[in-house]
Amino acid sequence: MKRKKIYNPNSKETTKDRKIFGGDPTGIFELNDIKFQWAYNLWETMLNNTWFPKEVDMTPDIQDYKRLTDSQKSAYDKVLAQLIFMDSLQTNNIIDNLNPFITSPEINLVLVRQAFEEALHAQSYAVMVDSISSNSEEIYDLWRNDMMLKTKNDAIAKVYEELSNNPTDKNIVKAMFANQILEGIYFYSGFAYMYTLARSGKMLGSAQMIRFIQRDEVTHLILFQNMIRSTKRERPELFTKELIEEVYDMFREAVKLEVEWGKYITQGQILGLTDDIIEQYIQYLADERLKAVGLEKIYNVSHPISWVDDFAKFNEQKTNFFEGNVTNYSKGSLNFDDF
Repeated sequence: MKRKKIYNPNSKETTKDRKIFGGDPTGIFELNDIKFQWAYNLWETMLNNTWFPKEVDMTPDIQDYKRLTDSQKSAYDKVLAQLIFMDSLQTNNIIDNLNPFITSPEINLVLVRQAFEEALHAQSYAVMVDSISSNSEEIYDLWRNDMMLKTKNDAIAKVYEELSNNPTDKNIVKAMFANQILEGIYFYSGFAYMYTLARSGKMLGSAQMIRFIQRDEVTHLILFQNMIRSTKRERPELFTKELIEEVYDMFREAVKLEVEWGKYITQGQILGLTDDIIEQYIQYLADERLKAVGLEKIYNVSHPISWVDDFAKFNEQKTNFFEGNVTNYSKGSLNFDDF
């Protein structure tokens, strides 16, 4: 599979002939004439959700962090290190590794916006680290020095590297699933930890930052779930029994890695996040992601910490954990059923 041409005046491709990948686009963004309406809807939602990290008030977290237990501080630092790695990886992966093969201009548009948001998240973590930590360099080096985190990172990057080294139709479909897993599973034990602190009245600025980040990640998750479903309609022959089994193996490995990571960062020391709850929560997320792309659930478990979802909501809030102007800055909201 070849990278798309960025300038292709000889293309005769019509709108109805556009493909997620493997098409022959002109390189022109004709946004008055699109095939994948869901992509343009998502683009507009992402624009409406625009926010900026420095608008989040981190001042109270400076004192809160000093009062955290050693276990809580260690978990907080490790969560930040994990998130820093994943958003750094995604910024490069989307632009350099995936988008060059995507041949639908309206989806190119959304991927460029996603890359911007991933870079924005990297800035968010810098704001968090610089605001509260006296060990900034140590946090930024954890992705390389903490062997549990490095093992997880190596596994996450592996599928992306498969596409980079061998750009085939099969590998680009696997990369879509890998992105769905990253956006829909690998972030979530870290998010849950931040919300657990906020539930006890600690690190509210950090939790507010995570809420904005998670709202972006939901749009990214919806993007890849729609790409998978659209590709399945375009190229059903790619979704062989062999590929589906590989996808299930990817989900099983992701659950194993994220459960191990969640247990590692909490060390059984964080009230409200027992090892069993972490495991069931990650299994529940995996089932939800599989169901979203028309695959069978693996674990068939219920949501063990539904209060976490309340923290991520922007509309119809029943609590006032997060006060300040930035809450009112929210312009948009969406859920997993949109688009």
